[in-house]
Amino acid sequence: MRKDVRILLVGEPKVGKTSLIMSLVSEEFPDDVPLRAEEITIPADVTPERVPTHIVDYSEAEQSDEQLYQEISKANVICIVYSVNNKKSIEKVTSHWIPLINDRTDKDSRVPLILVGNKSDLVEHSSMETILPIMNQYSDIETCVECSAKNLKNISELFYYAQKAVLHPTGPLYCPEEKEMKPSCIKALTRIFKVSDLDNDGILNDNELNFFQRTCFNTPLAPQALEDVKNVVRKNVTDGVKNNGLTLKGFLFLHTLFIQRGRHETTWTVLRRFGYGDDLELQQEYLFPLLKIPVDCTTELSHNTYLFLQSVFDKHDKDRDCALSPEEVKDLFKVFPYMPWGPDVNNTVCTNDQGWITYQGYLSQWTLTTYLDVQRCLEYLGYLGYSIICEQESQAAAITVTRNKRIDLQKKQTQRSVFRCNILGARGSGKTSFLQAFLGRNLQKQRKIREDHKSFYSINTTYVYGQEKYLLLHEVMPDMDFLSEADLACDVVCLVYDVNNPRSFEYCAKIYKQYFMDSKTPCMVIASKSDLHEARQHYSLTPLDFCRKHKLHPPQPWTCNTVDAPGKELYTKLTTMAMYPHAKLRCMCSCNWCTFCICQNILRSQLLRTIKAKFYRVILNRLGDVWASLLADEERSLIQQVHGVRNVEESIYMESSVDPCVAQPRHMAQANLKSSTFWLRASVGATVFAVLGFAMYRAIIKQR
Repeated sequence: MRKDVRILLVGEPKVGKTSLIMSLVSEEFPDDVPLRAEEITIPADVTPERVPTHIVDYSEAEQSDEQLYQEISKANVICIVYSVNNKKSIEKVTSHWIPLINDRTDKDSRVPLILVGNKSDLVEHSSMETILPIMNQYSDIETCVECSAKNLKNISELFYYAQKAVLHPTGPLYCPEEKEMKPSCIKALTRIFKVSDLDNDGILNDNELNFFQRTCFNTPLAPQALEDVKNVVRKNVTDGVKNNGLTLKGFLFLHTLFIQRGRHETTWTVLRRFGYGDDLELQQEYLFPLLKIPVDCTTELSHNTYLFLQSVFDKHDKDRDCALSPEEVKDLFKVFPYMPWGPDVNNTVCTNDQGWITYQGYLSQWTLTTYLDVQRCLEYLGYLGYSIICEQESQAAAITVTRNKRIDLQKKQTQRSVFRCNILGARGSGKTSFLQAFLGRNLQKQRKIREDHKSFYSINTTYVYGQEKYLLLHEVMPDMDFLSEADLACDVVCLVYDVNNPRSFEYCAKIYKQYFMDSKTPCMVIASKSDLHEARQHYSLTPLDFCRKHKLHPPQPWTCNTVDAPGKELYTKLTTMAMYPHAKLRCMCSCNWCTFCICQNILRSQLLRTIKAKFYRVILNRLGDVWASLLADEERSLIQQVHGVRNVEESIYMESSVDPCVAQPRHMAQANLKSSTFWLRASVGATVFAVLGFAMYRAIIKQR
């Protein structure tokens, strides 16, 4: 909306231009009328639209034609004043003033005109019958007002309509000849409808209509008023209401009705709330709100923004397969003036077996855009209506600016969620394959990717100590003689060489010594294509010796020539190095010189093995005593049973009255059994305790 309005009054002499201005200001008809009134400014708090208004008078007696032309070029709206009792002044409207104004203004940006019939107090009839053909002939004429400066009739209305013609012009919205809205207006309102259709069913239900009403006019519709609106649409448009909801056809009809009845300010209120300017294009202030990003800070999406993007995904994932088909992607971006995602996006993020972007890949692409080009992300969120749906002042609320990296290094902790890894290496070393393997694609799947659809970026999630983080991989072209600041600005560097190419490692060594040897950026060397024969590198040092010399991790063997999807262990290690560049991470080798390897050698030493053997021997001896005690108890029990049998045999030859069917009971020493069980349990418990303690000891040593 304009910050001010400039109104110019022109017309034949003696028609009452100056009297109209002075009657408005003094609210009474002046006794002495000057030849020309000075420019008058009406404050914003006085005008209905709360916009400062400048009223300029023209006098043929005091001003030249050149001055008139300058005023016409500066005016936002021109009032052509005629006298209702003077036919000559009416004829001059079409014969002189309208052609003069059209000649001095561009055809594409015509100034709105208002015909003002003054001195209506001097006649009893209206001049509208004469004026209507003129209004039908010239589309630039917004309206016609008959007034009287002497009786103060319609004076305020005159300047209100003039102000309204500037702030809420009819021209961009409606074509009076065809009696329908212009294509640009239909396009804008269609986008507004799609943004407001929160469930993407093609219908605005009562909840969506109330949300739309509250968003644009700060008040919901009463249930009866809502039903009345639907009834009006039902009577005039077929298929305007469906399933008790408003369709796009009915939505457009309502705005056409508003404009035809002179309530085009209603349509303009809606358009401006959704970011449109007077040219029915989304304004730069709406798409690109001010966002300050300090040096060494990065940009990420806020938690609420991820929730908003999730709702947008669910809104367009009609088959509920957690992936967006090409048709669903097109439907999602119908609110955009262009298609923002090309075919390379499918090779930048995760896709399903059909090549469709998954939910995780969808969020990853938004994260990538936010990190690399936050202004583009703000623009995209503006098209989706983020600030309207989430009820925020602008898209800037969707962005989180991270803390300075230097502060993270000082505090040895970071709250960032996105980390960048630049991949460097000679041509053919396997950089592109390393990027695609991060998306779960083996060599067989990578061969199906078209050359013109390849991407120099890939992004996916990794988990570091249970935290989900985004790792952004960027392939740096090896043809450059020097690396730019953008190529060096990253959280971790990955140097890739081909083990099968004897000249591949030389490039990595050169890049490291030139750019990263004195840098605080952590580096990792990747021995790519480890499934092939390892050739001797034509360099003064082997890759392993080079890493030892510069205190780097040894080269990490890697290949994507696998049956299943390549593993993500290396990518997790890269993310960990990016998160904790100050820390010495757990060694990934057996080099015998790092802290981890020294601890491992201590654990494997002969002294420690002797101590462990003696410890085990003591435990076994104790267990042997326990088992011996148990065997002795069992032996005593058997002896007692044997004695019982012998007594029975001896009694066979004796005459007695004892029933032979009654068996002698077995006897077991209960005290001895309890004692044996106690010592067995105690021994087993001590053994388990000792083993667990030793395992914890080893774990602590490994962490250190």
